[in-house]
This record gives sequence, C-alpha cells and structure tokens, in this order.
Amino acid sequence: MIQHPDFAVDPWAIRETALDFERLAQTESVFALANGHLGLRANLDEGEPFGLPGTYLAGFYETRPLPYAELGYGDPEDSQTVVNVTNGKIIRLTVEDEPFDVRNGKLRAHERVLDLRAGVLRRAAEWVSPTGRPVRVSSTRIVSFTHRSIAAIRYEVEPLDAPVEVVVQSELVTNEALPITEQDPRAPAALESPLASDFFKSGELRAALIHTTKASGLTVAAVMDHRLDGPEGTQTAIASESDLARLTITATAAPGRPLRVTKFVAYGWSGQRSVPALRDEVDAALASAVHTGWEGLLQEQRAFLDMFWEDADIEIDGDAELQQAVRFALFHTVQAGARGEQRLIPAKGLTGPGYDGHTFWDTEAFVLPLLMLTYSRRAAVADALRWRHETLDLARARARSLGLRGAAFPWRTIAGQECSGYWPAGTAAFHINAAIADAVQRYLLLTEDEAFASEAGVELLVETARLWRSLGHHDAEGRFRIDGVTGPDEYSAIADNNVYTNLMAARNLKSAADAIERRPHLAQPLGVDDEEAAGWRTAAEAIFVPYDESRGVHPQAEGFTDHAEWDFEATPPENYPLLLHYPYFELYRKQVVKQADLVMALFYAGEYFTAEEKARDFEFYERLTVRDSSLSACIQAAVAAELGHIELAYDYFAEAALLDLDDLQHDTRDGVHIASLAGACTAAIAGFGGLRDRDGMLSFVPRLPQALTRLALNLRARKTTRLRIEIEPARATYTLLKGEPFDIEHYGEQVTLTAGQSVQRGIPPAKRLDAPTQPPGREPAHRRGTG
Repeated sequence: MIQHPDFAVDPWAIRETALDFERLAQTESVFALANGHLGLRANLDEGEPFGLPGTYLAGFYETRPLPYAELGYGDPEDSQTVVNVTNGKIIRLTVEDEPFDVRNGKLRAHERVLDLRAGVLRRAAEWVSPTGRPVRVSSTRIVSFTHRSIAAIRYEVEPLDAPVEVVVQSELVTNEALPITEQDPRAPAALESPLASDFFKSGELRAALIHTTKASGLTVAAVMDHRLDGPEGTQTAIASESDLARLTITATAAPGRPLRVTKFVAYGWSGQRSVPALRDEVDAALASAVHTGWEGLLQEQRAFLDMFWEDADIEIDGDAELQQAVRFALFHTVQAGARGEQRLIPAKGLTGPGYDGHTFWDTEAFVLPLLMLTYSRRAAVADALRWRHETLDLARARARSLGLRGAAFPWRTIAGQECSGYWPAGTAAFHINAAIADAVQRYLLLTEDEAFASEAGVELLVETARLWRSLGHHDAEGRFRIDGVTGPDEYSAIADNNVYTNLMAARNLKSAADAIERRPHLAQPLGVDDEEAAGWRTAAEAIFVPYDESRGVHPQAEGFTDHAEWDFEATPPENYPLLLHYPYFELYRKQVVKQADLVMALFYAGEYFTAEEKARDFEFYERLTVRDSSLSACIQAAVAAELGHIELAYDYFAEAALLDLDDLQHDTRDGVHIASLAGACTAAIAGFGGLRDRDGMLSFVPRLPQALTRLALNLRARKTTRLRIEIEPARATYTLLKGEPFDIEHYGEQVTLTAGQSVQRGIPPAKRLDAPTQPPGREPAHRRGTG
C-alpha cells in the first residue's frame, strides 16, 4: 500500500499539509475539479512545477491513426484522444523581480484542501523569496455545477513584513507542452500542439482564444475576465497572440493591503458552430457568471452540494479514513456526471487523460447505477444514456461491418466510433451492449420515465437485443449459445459462452421483449413484429450456462476450468500487474483472472444461482483472481458480504475506496478511477447494506464488519421515493423520508414503510465461515477501523 503521508483524515475534506514534488501528478488528479462538462486538474496556480497539465471538456478530442503491422477487415483505422484544451488556471506571481516558485526561496507552509461540501479547492502558502521578502499567497478555485461552462479563481497575495511590489500575470495558454508518458498501455497518448489558432482578442480585463483541432475539426473557445481589489495605484496591461493571452497586474501590496484578483473563465466547444457563434456563446456564459459574482458562485455551489449530500451521503462510524474516502468517491462520481448533458462519462472523468479520455462499459455498469440510487437529478443518468442513443447509428454501422444485426456499441470511444485497435476487446467484448441495456432497464424501473422510453430507451433495448439474437445461435440441443466473445476478465479472450455475458444478454433479450409488450405503439416504428419479440424470449429462456460437474462450479466461460493453472507461487510480487510482464497469449491459456468475471455474474445476475452455487463459485475464483484491474475489488466486496465473508468484504471495500487516495495501482497520476470510486460506494450499499434490486423490489440483508458501529445510507427508489437506512451491529432502521407507502424486504420479510415513520428489524447473528484464499501475495490488506 502506498499512502500519501500528508492527506489528513477529515470527514468532509481532503487536506494536504505539505507539498510533495514526487506526488504532484497524483494530487493533481485527487484535487481535480469538474462538473461533467469541464474539468481542471489541480495544477499549481503558477503552472510550475507540474506533474501533468490538464484542462478538459467532455467529448472534445483529436483523432490519431491506429498503428497496425497488418490491418484486418473491420479494424478501426483511427482512435480518439482527449485534448488538453486552453489552460485558464495559470496565475503567475513575481515579488520584487523574483518569481514565486515553490522550488526556490523558502516555502514555510503549504496547504491544499478539497472541500467536499463547498465544492472548491483552497490553497494557502507562506513563501520567503530568495531576497528575503515573506508573502502569504492564497487561492480558491471552483468549477461551477450551476454554470456548466464556468471556472473561477480568487487569488490573493499579501506581504507579511513590509510593502512590496508584486506583479500578477493571469493567462490563457494553449498547446502546453506535455510530459512524455511511460510505456504503459493504461497511459494516455500525448498529442503535440493539436490546436490551430482561429481567433484571439484582448482588451481591458478580458481576453479570448479560439482554436480548432487539426484532424477532428472541433473548435474550442476560452475567454477570461477579471475583477480586481488592490492597493491604490494598481495598474493593468493586457495582450494576446495565437496561443497566449495575458493580463498583467502591478501593485504595491502591504501587510493588511493585499492584492486580490478574481478570475472568471468560460469554455465552449462545437464541431458544427462557427467561430463567431462559439465566441458569442462563451461571452454569454462569462457574462452570466460575472453577473452572479464570486460570492454568488460559491453560494450556488454550496446549495447544489447540500442537496446532493442530503440525498446521497453514506455515513460510516468506526473508520474515519473510510468515511473520508467514501465521500471523496461520491464527490468525484457526481463531478464526473452532473453536467455531462448528453456527453460521455470517461473512465477517468475529467480528472486526467488516462485511457485517452475514453468511455467504456464502466459508465453503465458501475457509475450510472450509483447515480440512480443516490443523485436527485436523475436526468443526468438519462443524459448519459441519451448520448449512447445519439451514437446508435454508428453502433448499427459497426454491427453491419461485423456481419451482425442491431447495434454493436464500441468498447472504447469518445465520439461513438470504436477506438480499440486490439480486436479481442474492440470487437469481441460485446457485453458492453448488455451493460447499456441493463442501465436503461434499471432507469425505466426506477423513474417510469415514459418520455425517455419512447425517445431513446426502448430503441436501445431493441437494437442491443437484435445484436444478441444475431450473434448467438441455437445448437442441436436447443441451447442458445454465444460463442467467440471476450467477457469482463481481460486475461481471457475469444471464449465460448462467457457466463456473465450470456446471463446479461438473456436479461437484455427479455427486457426488450417486455418493453415492446408494454408499449405496442413503438413496435411498428422500430420494425419489431411478434415473431422477432418471441425469438428474443425463446433465446433468453434457452441461454446456455456452462457448468463444471466435476468441480461443482461454473466456468467463467466454457472450458475455462480445463485450462492449465497459472503458477502463482513462481510469480514474483514485482511482476504484477501481469499484463506488463507476460504476453497475453500466455495469460489467455491459463486459469488466472484479472478482474471479477464470473463473480460479476453472481452480483449482477444473482437470481440465476443458488446460494450454494454462489458460495462454491466465489471460493473457486478467489484463488484465481489477481485484481490487476480497478474494477474488481468493489464487486468482490459486494459478493463477499452477501455470502457472509464480511471481514473480507471490508478489506475489499477499503481497497476500492482508497485506490486513488493511496495510489494503489500507481496510475492515479493519469486521473482518478471513477468506476472504482462508484463501485466502492456500491460495495457499501450492496455489500454492508445488502441491497438488491430485482424488478423494482428493494431487498436488504444488512450486516456490518466488526470495526464499524453504524452505517447510514440515503437512497432514492421509484420516482421521488427517498429512503434512509441506518445499520447497527444488531439492528437496522428503515425510514421512508418521502413518497407513497413503499414495500421492501428485510432478510426475506416484507416490510411496508410509511412516510415519516421508522421501522426497526433485528439482524441475525453471522455464521462462522472459513475464509477463502487468494493467490499468494494478492490478498487484500487486512483492514482495521480507524476510529
């Protein structure tokens, strides 16, 4: 475990009390601010030193050719990479001709605080220049949830001993030089100077830069404005050129007479609108933000988050570090999706360029289910699914190129085209279709949003079902087989009848048939007749689920348990993750699992398994799973808790929640892991809360690990129904905060909840179970509560 030594434990903040140059990139990700549309990495205000500069807009990308030694039919020829757009964060300071640089002079104090309730990043430093002049520098940074195009910074400098001349330079900078990334397939592909200048202008305290990408043809506009509060005689000068705009502010500051600069920055982009139209758009956004004012932006941000925490908070007693971590996880999850508004939610959100800024199945399988349960603005979930619907024609075209019907959604993408040059994933990981369909079905059950169903939801279910029906086939025994696919485990590929894929496909087929049956008026516009819908049901009912009778377990795909076993004893600890030290060919032929796969099926399609099958399957796959993926621990936590391995669930929960705060996979520098963070919250809700949602009925089997004395969950159920569940070691209390009377299950007992009343039920004693074993050296760190 690699912990950041200076993150103080605080229930509502991430606090860094000393500046560690070796961990700059990690902290830039951890302290990043975003709103789903705009994201700012937490680079220091003065721009240097940095780990990895980054300012991102959802869906804004550049294309680059995919290199192939041999291009195969159907292989994508281009990929897409998130672009570091114009940097509006930079505010440089000079104190009597000495630039404020934390590497020079003497840094007497330095603190950064990510305030999870206020939604801002605060920084405070005391610095003595090389000429001996002490100053206090403070800044507060915000990316607004209520003004989606707006970021703002308040920057203040105050001498501590005597008046001193200071110069502040507030900048817009385009085409920043990026560091060369390590040779790691998880790391981003850097693009050199991707933006060509279209327009620049400056005057008074304002400046604008507009650029277009050279290949993808997307145009981005950035504009800044300022409000100054400084000593008498403060002077300003502004200038701009193709890739730089700079406002220079000169003042003689003194103790008690600081120079305060408030900077507002607006961003916008389009692939269709003209430069003048885009310029006017960001000017309007900026005018609105300036009218609201700095204090107004802060008040709106706090009000937004007050509402979010009222709905979504997870309270933990007994482990202060995990209380902090789970709120950090919730905060970054809402930052990733709140204002996406029919754009993608990338795997790293807008906190870094990891995975080239692509979205995967992570969004629908991990992030959206959490937002549905916790976030009052469920329109954000509908927006994310509408983005998939907007790319439906591209998915249909991809299916046709593969000789299939329906839609084949891309494994990794920004704009909707497949961007994976590795065909076992880019072509064969069809389970992304099932994740999208499952998210649609969950959303419709929870919200009964018929407008979304008619405009997008049912068509998504239909086209994904068509893909499965054409991809699979009925064998001589009448079983519906789906052969030659890649399941969730990335250490296996091109297998027949992956259990997770098959069961999720069956659910997709059935939900599509049910959707058409409930809404027959949509059948004709979507070209669905009775025969096609009946074929979906037949395929779902006949889905083949392989089973190894000799071992008494389900192979994660047909024949998996016949593979040679990986030699874990001979694998040194430094050779993890295995993908960086062994060829995929070797991994694919062995019983070794990168991430939960069959165990994913136990969680997402648990109704297909008996309790005894779940227990045997879980124990079997614990011995094989090395968790080289950030998507594994959270699912293992939820299933471990369900099976009664509550302390193991606690260990896995901590691993998922602390993944980025402790940089457990050594790659937080490229951005936080949004799906793992969302999954950690799901581990608390579905693991310790024991929540399962089957066709809209919520059932709970709660139980706490020994270290925790209380867990409280705020959840949203159908439409506007709001629940609160408080779990203690011996009892659970259920309260319906809002909504009509609502039925739940507690350990199989049906309980009717009425608004404003609480119902208590006891928690039966836990059974004593033998703990399953993991591969040598891959056991999760044993967790003890932190008070």
